[in-house]
Amino acid sequence: MADRLRRVVLAFSGGLDTSVILKWLQTTYKCEVVTFTADLGQGEELEPARAKAELMGVKPEHIFVDDLKEEFVGDYVFPMMRANALYEGLYLLGTSIARPLIAKRQIEIAREVDADAVSHGATGKGNDQVRFELGYYALAPDIRVIAPWREWDLTSRTALIEFAEKHQIPVPKDKRGESPFSTDANLLHTSSEGKVLEDPWVEVPDYVYSRTDDLVSAPDTPEEITVEFKRGDAVAVNGEALSPANLLARLNELGKRHGIGRLDLVENRFVGMKSRGMYETPGGTILHAAHRAIEQLTLDRGAAHLKDELMPRYAELLYNGFWFSPEREMLQAAIDHSQARVEGEVRMKLYKGGTHITGRRSPMSLYSERVVTFEDDAGAYDQRDAEGFIKLNALRLRLLGRRDQG
Repeated sequence: MADRLRRVVLAFSGGLDTSVILKWLQTTYKCEVVTFTADLGQGEELEPARAKAELMGVKPEHIFVDDLKEEFVGDYVFPMMRANALYEGLYLLGTSIARPLIAKRQIEIAREVDADAVSHGATGKGNDQVRFELGYYALAPDIRVIAPWREWDLTSRTALIEFAEKHQIPVPKDKRGESPFSTDANLLHTSSEGKVLEDPWVEVPDYVYSRTDDLVSAPDTPEEITVEFKRGDAVAVNGEALSPANLLARLNELGKRHGIGRLDLVENRFVGMKSRGMYETPGGTILHAAHRAIEQLTLDRGAAHLKDELMPRYAELLYNGFWFSPEREMLQAAIDHSQARVEGEVRMKLYKGGTHITGRRSPMSLYSERVVTFEDDAGAYDQRDAEGFIKLNALRLRLLGRRDQG
């Protein structure tokens, strides 16, 4: 028999897996379960999760359904966007960036209700188990973690359904039998993986896409928009000031209409295997392109190039679950310092899956038309200075050439 627990906080979606976990915790550990459902803008009605938890015996005061959209975008997505973070050069980290916030709130609830453990529904093959648990341990070093997928003998969807039916847990009709693929969604993205997506040679079926319109049916006319930034964060779209969550939602609408943000990726998971996933990040793709465009005007070359060197390390830390690590915080401090004068406006056209920058302007611009012009610059730049500059930089190459040709 498993060690007895008194109370455990479960990250609960209300779907088949976490519903089975809820009952499994109750029957295996004979403990009280507290459920926590995070509203991160996944676009689903979350009250059914509350009703399901109550149906399964969770006390109403122990059912937490929290709207975290503004915190998610303002305190997690935006700091990541300041870094221009892309994992393996492509992935905008939509799932990765959501996990530390869920872990943080779960630990807060565990303290509120005096729980002695936390639990999640991540499998033993994926990255999410690492992300959740690194977050738990960083915030509560002595917390006990229950990971059912690493403990139980329910190794298939058929076994989950049989367990659910045995314990009279409602099973959604579309979950009976093999699910075609699994999804994760929040305000930043939707990810899909597994089943029909497992063969990397097979094209992603059209029915998998949910956040982006097909390129063929996307408008045949480009749509021009503007995005305004202050201190590295987007603050307005088309001149309208918006909160972080509302701004990302607006960009999602624009990106969806034009089929922007689809990514078919074979990535290297932290646990060692390669996996194929399909990601849809419409608003995030627009935001990433716009942020890089405003940095082109406002960041010094040294700062810009150093940021690009740091970015892969920052992205890898997020992907692997080290949001609460000292090295991520050190990198964030450097990145945030670089953003103090990253402000201004970017104009872009959205068209058939593409984000095309057409203009940028900033009161903090380092761009000088007077210096860069091909016309008479009235002495702003003395072209004769370039000769000494070139010869100094060529000195070691000339010495090497003389040696090797001698």
